[in-house]
Amino acid sequence: MTTDITASRRSFLTHAGAGAGLLAAGMAMGGAAAGAAETKTPATKPTAAKSQETKSQGGFWPGDTRLVISVSMQFEAGGQPLKGTDSPFPKVDFPDSVPSDAVANTWFAYGYREGVPRMLDLWDKHGVKVTSHMIGEAVRKNPNLAREIVKRGHEAAGHGPRWSSEYAMSREEERQFLTDARTMVAEVTGQTPVGYNANWLRRGPYTLPLLQELGYLYHIDDVSRDEPFIEQVNGHDFVVVPYTLRNNDIVLIEGRNYTPTQFLEQVTLDFDQLYEEAGHRRRMMSISAHDRISGTPQMVRVWDKFLTYAKSHPGVTFLRKDEIARFAAGSPLTVRETETI
Repeated sequence: MTTDITASRRSFLTHAGAGAGLLAAGMAMGGAAAGAAETKTPATKPTAAKSQETKSQGGFWPGDTRLVISVSMQFEAGGQPLKGTDSPFPKVDFPDSVPSDAVANTWFAYGYREGVPRMLDLWDKHGVKVTSHMIGEAVRKNPNLAREIVKRGHEAAGHGPRWSSEYAMSREEERQFLTDARTMVAEVTGQTPVGYNANWLRRGPYTLPLLQELGYLYHIDDVSRDEPFIEQVNGHDFVVVPYTLRNNDIVLIEGRNYTPTQFLEQVTLDFDQLYEEAGHRRRMMSISAHDRISGTPQMVRVWDKFLTYAKSHPGVTFLRKDEIARFAAGSPLTVRETETI
């Protein structure tokens, strides 16, 4: 029987409400993001491996949730470099002779002209709320679409003001970069980002301390677990809501030339295993959709099939990453890592 995702999500948020925003505790909030709660996190002892958790401890997620699915929708189109960026087309032979790679830019334009609007309708159809990682320049070039994403109940998260390698920046350069990423999204959408995703997940030595100082609640630039966890940054808790490469359209469709049906098989097998494991430990499935890839007609079709399949299983809840981060911050069952990778 199909699970009522909207009702399940509402139940999750009701049960998790006491823990919402607890991540703010102990953080250096010099530029605290709007909407971050002021409730302090209760002291918790580091937990052992998740295999030691039991249902008698109160369950792994609130209410009747068994498995949480976290969908990322990358809003990047319009924020790419005018030339020399990745695309399905061969590189321009003489890049200095052209002001921009015109045909590659039309590939990106598909993302905001067709892709995101099509995906927004799909999320609405299934009552699914996602996290949209937004490049600042893309938001400024397509402000109405960025506002529409937030209006429909999705999270606006930071993804840099433009495509740049943060790991190559000085501390002050990166501080300004991260500040701009937040400000550009907030000014257009009215929602201040509390989560962050670096370009190709490649953060630098200053990234996490700066994110925490600037009031971000979590980051996703980690693929080491199938559940949210807490790591120590400057002696304070910082939540990680892991991202994915194995369930990622840009890796599978563009990088490995998977067909849409192969993509569907991949994510379905991943779901089946995690759903089984979720009977005895906290599990979260991460899956990624890029505006210009998953927003194509055939990919929306397979997304539709996957969402229908996942919702047919009892206890499946789709959550935004800010919701996951706030719950994980306040849960005594959340894994605590002693090292920052």
